[in-house]
Amino acid sequence: MRQFLFIFISLASFTISAEHSYEVPRSKVVEVVDHNTKLSYSLSIKLPRSYKAKSDKTYPVVYLLDGSYAFQVASGATRFPMNSGAMDEAILVAIGYSQGSKGSSSRIRDYTPSKAKDWQLETGKAAQHIDFIADVVFTHINANYRVNPKQRTLVGNSLGGLFAAYVLFTQPDLFSSYIIGSPSVWFDNEVILSQPITAPKQEIKVYISVGSKETPKFGEGQNMVAGANKLATKIRQNGSKHIKLQVNFIDGAKHSTAFPTTLIQGLDWLYGK
Repeated sequence: MRQFLFIFISLASFTISAEHSYEVPRSKVVEVVDHNTKLSYSLSIKLPRSYKAKSDKTYPVVYLLDGSYAFQVASGATRFPMNSGAMDEAILVAIGYSQGSKGSSSRIRDYTPSKAKDWQLETGKAAQHIDFIADVVFTHINANYRVNPKQRTLVGNSLGGLFAAYVLFTQPDLFSSYIIGSPSVWFDNEVILSQPITAPKQEIKVYISVGSKETPKFGEGQNMVAGANKLATKIRQNGSKHIKLQVNFIDGAKHSTAFPTTLIQGLDWLYGK
C-alpha cells in the first residue's frame, strides 16, 4: 500500500510540474503595420545564442514566410547546427499573416503575383507585399538588431515559394539568397514562367527543393515536381550568371512533409560549415 501511494504521489507531482507552456528561447513577437494597406502583421523574431555575448558581431537574417508555421520548424531545426557551430548563426524573422484575416485569405492575397479571375479570394498583391517587406519589415529589423545587410535569405514554401520566385525575378537584390520550397508554379496558368527575370547586381544563391511524391500520381492536386523543374529551367536559360542554382528532390516526401527537409537542407547549403 505504501509503495502504491508513493508511485501515485510521484505521478501526481510529475503531472503538476509538467503543466506549463513552452517558450522559444531568445524570441519575441512584435506587430508592424503596412503603411499602404494599414494592415497589421506579426513578426516572430529569434536571436542567436551568441547575440548578447558578442556585442560587436552582426548576423545574417533568415526571413520566413507563412510565419506561424515556419517559425516553429526553423527554430527547432536550426537549434543544434547553429548552437554547435555546424552552421553559421542567423537571426530568424518569421512574417505572419495580416491580423483579422480569415483562413488562408492573407497568404493567397499577399503571395500571388497576378489577379486570377477564377479565384473567389483576392489574389495578385505580391508586388504590394514586397514593398511592405522592404519598407516596413527591413526597417524594423535593421533599426533594432545587429544585422549584416549583405546576408538576407528569403524562405518560402508552396504559395510562399511562388512569392519567393516572384521576388527573385523582379527585385532579386532584396535578398542575397532564396530557399524556394515546392513552388506553386501552377498558379494562374503558370504565369510566373512568363515573368521576365531582372538580372541581379550581386551574386545570388537559389535553392529549389520539392518532394518526389508531389505529383497527382501520389494523390497531390498539382504536379509540383514538374513545376519546380520548369522554374529551374527558366532560371538556367534566362537567369544571370550571378545566380547560383541548386535543385534538390526529396525522396519519398509529399507536399505536406517536404518543407522541414527543404528548410534545413537549404540553410545548410547556404550557412553550413
